[in-house]
Amino acid sequence: MIDTRLIVEALISFAAGSIPFAVLAMCGSGLDIRNIGSGNPGFNNVLRVNKGRALLTLAGDLLKGYAPVAIFYQAGGDPFFHGWLLGFAAVFGHCYSPFLKFNGGKGVATSAGVMLRLYPVLAAAGLAFFVLVRVVGSRFRVPEAGAIASIATWCFFAMLMSFYLDSFAVRMALMMTLFLAWRHKSNIHNCLSRAAVF
Repeated sequence: MIDTRLIVEALISFAAGSIPFAVLAMCGSGLDIRNIGSGNPGFNNVLRVNKGRALLTLAGDLLKGYAPVAIFYQAGGDPFFHGWLLGFAAVFGHCYSPFLKFNGGKGVATSAGVMLRLYPVLAAAGLAFFVLVRVVGSRFRVPEAGAIASIATWCFFAMLMSFYLDSFAVRMALMMTLFLAWRHKSNIHNCLSRAAVF
């Protein structure tokens, strides 16, 4: 039997995730973030233009992952139906936004918002790891520093989960990691191409 309430919650989560905060944050600047840098409507690309607008983008993208799960998920409930499923819906909304003709960002900040609701302690450790890797990468001018930090953080997060949580949660984290890596496939290709030169 189909759970109608679950479908509605997933659709609302998708709709929340689809709000293009990177585009909204650029309002008034006269710039369309989709025509700048990588063309990706996300935090890292906005950061190339303006740090303040990038922070607004980051806050919005985190919130649209956090809020739907916070509203619908009940602590102690089934983590699939009231956590991970809603989280994946929000991330898919970000990546395939109907407001952007079913294009979108790469889902890292939105997925971080989801994890901050489901696993706040582990997610906080993951965010600290991300900041460390991102700062070091930027300091040493590592190509694709944002993509490397994002994927490395999800690998780190999945590893942490393997120590503290059940196998189901680990499998979901690995699925999210693979999806986000696929969303970063062009960045990964660029990294491999540069590595081949050396």
